[in-house]
This record gives sequence, C-alpha cells and structure tokens, in this order.
Amino acid sequence: MNKCYHCGKGIIFGHRHTHHRGVAGGRWKKRAPKTRRTFEPNLQHVDIVESGEVKRVKLCTKCLKRIKKDINEGKRPFLNLANYKAKMSTTSNVVATTFDVATEAVDKRSPKSSSAIPATA
Repeated sequence: MNKCYHCGKGIIFGHRHTHHRGVAGGRWKKRAPKTRRTFEPNLQHVDIVESGEVKRVKLCTKCLKRIKKDINEGKRPFLNLANYKAKMSTTSNVVATTFDVATEAVDKRSPKSSSAIPATA
C-alpha cells in the first residue's frame, strides 16, 4: 500500500497541462492538451520501534524529516526509529575523543623530548 504510515499521504490524481496557447481565435485543434496524471509521495522504507518490536514501514520524507529534527533537538518524536542516532551527540563524542587522544599524544611527547636532550653542566 503506497501510503505514509503516520500521516496517510498517498497517491493523488491531477492534470498534466502543457504551457501552450489556448483556444483564442478558434484554434480548437491546437488547444493545450490536459491529460490525467498521478502525483506520488516520496515514501521511504524505515524501521521503527513500536510496542517493543521492530517494524518496517513506509514514511513520507516530510514525516521522516520531522522525526529526525525532533531527535536532534532532544524532543520526543511521534515515532521511534530503530537505527538512528542524534547527530549532535555523535559529533560531540567524536570531538571529545579526538581531543583526548591529541592531549595524550602531547603528554607522551613532552617527557621524551626533555629526556632526549643531554644535560650539559
């Protein structure tokens, strides 16, 4: 079924209209054709956690964007994604660990450099 699991957005029908001159001047044969077409939502397959179970559903990109924004801002989303981590927390951890490794490397180098220089007196 091509519908969003949360908002129910689905296929709608409309007209395909070319940008062509109209019927002014008695040109009925050359009027702009209007044919039927479908407008389909941008649905993505995602895994959500619902009542303790992982469930694979289709979500439209508007709902998916809202969920990811709520997670990144620390708000409670209306659906919980199974495999998504907030961007802010992962980048801060990476920065912190990179900083810790850099300070340890500097600490290790400073005693070696001072002992490597022979003392002259």
